[in-house]
Amino acid sequence: MRVMAIDYGDARTGVAVSDLSGSIVGSTTVIHSRRPEKTIEELVKLQKESGAERLVMGFPRNMDGSEGPRAALYRDFAARLSEAVGMEVALWDERRTTVEAHNILSESGYHGKKRKNTVDAVAASLILEGYLAYLKR
Repeated sequence: MRVMAIDYGDARTGVAVSDLSGSIVGSTTVIHSRRPEKTIEELVKLQKESGAERLVMGFPRNMDGSEGPRAALYRDFAARLSEAVGMEVALWDERRTTVEAHNILSESGYHGKKRKNTVDAVAASLILEGYLAYLKR
């Protein structure tokens, strides 16, 4: 089962899609858009092209587990995406994924604009890896 993970953001949205077996990250991309409608349109297109059977989206939580200040915005976006694509969008705790993505890129020598254009895809990959591990349990 192919899974698509989404790291939604105001200007850039990272996307990672698993391989066909749903065991590893197969591909990543970044959608550059400040318009939620355009981002949803691109996500629907990617879901159809990839054949993803399940969608998971990073969800902002505070370090104590409570919902972060942007939680309502993310729930609304997930509901709109779910309606557009015709399937449920699972919300996945994304605490520290962006921090981890920055650390991975720093260790790999990615800096400045190169990192800025890649960090969201790496964060989506981390969301996907966590979700796939959860599914295997």
